[in-house]
Order: sequence, then C-alpha cells, then structure tokens
Amino acid sequence: MNIKEHFSNKIFKQISNAADELGLECYVVGGYVRDIFLSRPSKDIDIVVVGSGIRMAEVFSKKLGKGAYLSVFKNFGTAQVKYHEIEVEFVGARKESYSHDSRNPIVENGTLEDDQNRRDFTINAMAVCMNEDRFGELIDPFNGMDDLKERTIKTPLDPDITFSDDPLRMMRCIRFATQLNFYIDDETFQALERNKERINIISKERIADELNKIILSPIPSKGFIDLDRSGLLTLVFPELIELQGVETRTGKAHKDNFYHTLEVLDNIAKQTDNLWLRWSALLHDIGKPRTKRWEPKIGWTFHNHNYIGEKMIPNIFRNMKLPMNEKMKYVQKLVGLHMRPIVMSDDIVTDSAVRRMLFEAGDDIDDLMVLCEADITSKNEVRKKKFLENFKLVRQKLKDIEEKDRIRNFQPPVDGDEIMQVFNLKPCSEIGRLKSSIKDAILDGIIPNEHDAAYEYMLKKAKEIGLVPVQK
Repeated sequence: MNIKEHFSNKIFKQISNAADELGLECYVVGGYVRDIFLSRPSKDIDIVVVGSGIRMAEVFSKKLGKGAYLSVFKNFGTAQVKYHEIEVEFVGARKESYSHDSRNPIVENGTLEDDQNRRDFTINAMAVCMNEDRFGELIDPFNGMDDLKERTIKTPLDPDITFSDDPLRMMRCIRFATQLNFYIDDETFQALERNKERINIISKERIADELNKIILSPIPSKGFIDLDRSGLLTLVFPELIELQGVETRTGKAHKDNFYHTLEVLDNIAKQTDNLWLRWSALLHDIGKPRTKRWEPKIGWTFHNHNYIGEKMIPNIFRNMKLPMNEKMKYVQKLVGLHMRPIVMSDDIVTDSAVRRMLFEAGDDIDDLMVLCEADITSKNEVRKKKFLENFKLVRQKLKDIEEKDRIRNFQPPVDGDEIMQVFNLKPCSEIGRLKSSIKDAILDGIIPNEHDAAYEYMLKKAKEIGLVPVQK
C-alpha cells in the first residue's frame, strides 16, 4: 500500500507546511492511521507535535483560512480545528506517569517514542510523519501492522501496567475487539482478568459510554461474552450476570436467559442502529431472575417478568449513569409491553387486543414489533415459523385497525372538560370513570372512535351512576 495516497487531501499538505514552517516534528497518529489499513472512513484526525500542539494548530488554522474554526484548551495543552466536516486535534507529544488511585496521569513533554509508549493498543500506536522530508513514513515500533493483519488486540507495553495505569483501557480493549471483530491476545486477556477490580476507580459515565459502543457494534454479544469471561461484567452490570445458568427439575429445564438475551440483542442489531431499542433487547428479560418459580404441573415460569423488568430499569439506568429521561421511559415501555405481541402471535388475534396494544405502544409500536420478532429464538423451527407467520397477521391487523380506528396515541373524543360542562361537575372521580368507560368502549370495539358515538355512550354510562345532564 502506498500510504502517501491516503494523505493527498489539502488538509495534510497544510499540516505539513505548518509543521515545517515552525520547525516541528509532526505526525498523524492513532485511529486515523489504523482505519486507513482497515479501509474504514474517518473524519477525526489526531496530530502529535513534538513541541507546542496549540501553536501548530494556530498556524494551521490560519493557512486554511475562511471556514476553519479553532478551539484552544490550554488546561489540557490541546487545540482543535474544525474545517467543514473534518476535525483535526493537535497535542504536544507527552510522557505520562500514574498514581495507583487515579487514571489521571502526571504529564510531561516528551518525544514521539514517549507518546507511542503511552498508547493503549499496538494498532492505535502507529504514526505517519507529516514533515515534507519524511512525508508518509510509517513509524510502527510495536508491530501494529502485524496485529492488524492478525486481527489482534494487544497492548504496546506490559498489559498489567497498561490496564492498572488506566483501567478504562480494559473496557476499550473489549470494545475495540467487538467493533472490529478482532481477537484479544492471550497475555492481554489474562491481564484483563488480573486487573478487573481496578475498573472500580472509573466513573460510571465512562463505563456506560464504552458499553453503548459495544451495544452499537455489529455483533454486540461478542463484547458481553468477553466482559463475562474476563470478570468485568459482574462489576459493571451485575443484573445481567443474574440471568446466567440453567436449572433442571424432574427433567424440565429452562433456557439460559443470559445467552438468550445476547441472541436477541444480535438479532435486533441486524435490524436497527437505534441504541435504546438495542438496550430494550438487552433488558427485555432482566426481570426473569426475580420472577422465576417452579410449578410442578407446568415447569419453570417467569410470570410478570416484563412488568418487574420495567420497574427495575430506573435503578439500572441511575446506577449506570444512563439518561433518566424519555430514553429511559422508552426502554421501560418496550420492556413492559414485549410479551403482548408474542402472546397474540401464539393465539387468536382479536381486534380488541390489537387496539389496546396499539393504544399503549403509540408511536413506538413498530419498534415493539421489531423487538418481539428478535425475541423469537426457539430452536424448534416449526414453532418459530408459526410465531413469525402469526406476527405477519398481527402486523396486518395493526395496519388495518390503525387505518380504520385511528387508535395510535388517541385521546377519547369526549374529554373531561366536556363531561364537567354537560353534568355541571367540579373535578371528581366520576369524570375519570366516564373517560375510562369511553376509552375502553372504543378499544373493545363497542363504539367507533367518533365524538357523537362517544357522547351517546357517555350519557348511557352517566345514567347508570346517577348523573343527569343539566338543561341549557
């Protein structure tokens, strides 16, 4: 491969000019270099300067002229230049040393060698020179190219020191292996196992960020299996560990809900990049350990695990520092409802059941159906085929009823204000009862979703509880 071809953009010419003008050694490093050899597009360019990264950024920004936006972060000794869709980050070459109770290093100015020594993995430690006399020269002291060819994640130096110094690198190790579908070197993996407890000094937000990247990977199960094998999963996500294991009584066993969950997550990863829909898949059976019961006539049951799981989600999100907003509520909703389409697909689908599901799921009905189809992991191909065929019926019913009854996100056509006016009422429980009666009548198909029909039904129900309209 001719590396120079990948640095033909005028951006790199201007970086080279700025470096030579200042008389500074300058290198493109890290992910941008790695992704060239993996044929992955990248718009984020990291530049290491042996000298002042900020000064280099200032000169480079001026050379680009109009359209270049410079941001300087003096506390960190870094600067960033945004130019159209490209971001270039500049930093001076650094040498780092760590104390045992913090991942924040003591930083000194250093050489390119010092900077490469502090990198997390060999494939991220490669550098390409930007100075004109050595333009395009690859500096690869740890044989990162060989590890790319072997599809291996390995630390440049002793992995115990690498992970102990900055334990977040353990999560990054598994994340890179998952994203790139690489293998973790044996010695590196053993260091993960030995240093796992060090993850406790890392903030929950940083861990959640890495988990999200694992979840968004093409085959996320790979990451969770590595997290489990290394012992990290029990420290960062104990609720998931509780799903593990199979228990047998009188020859009846339940499935291993941990591996079932990972299969559902992989299934849904083929259908969507929606992070929170993928979280819904990961958490859809999280309530099973708390609801597991043995019933001699039936076998193992997990009654109401969807509702228990829904209630568990706020604590999980809070503990993991995930957003406690509409994203969490969306995951809760899907986990709480995920059994509904499955029950319908295993039985006769009634219009009433479909209306109620459509009403409760609202705009998330399509995501719910994607989740439920991903949840069909039966090894019995006949049963699996029956489920999927019945799902087609459920989808068609959803479409037909939505077109006919406009149920999605509907509000009863007679509201509380109108009920108060008709019967001259102040706010009271009777108003709620009448609204619920109208809603249920529409969802059960007793009356159409129209004002006049709802009004007549309200008068009938009001009469039953002794309410009489006031005369106008």
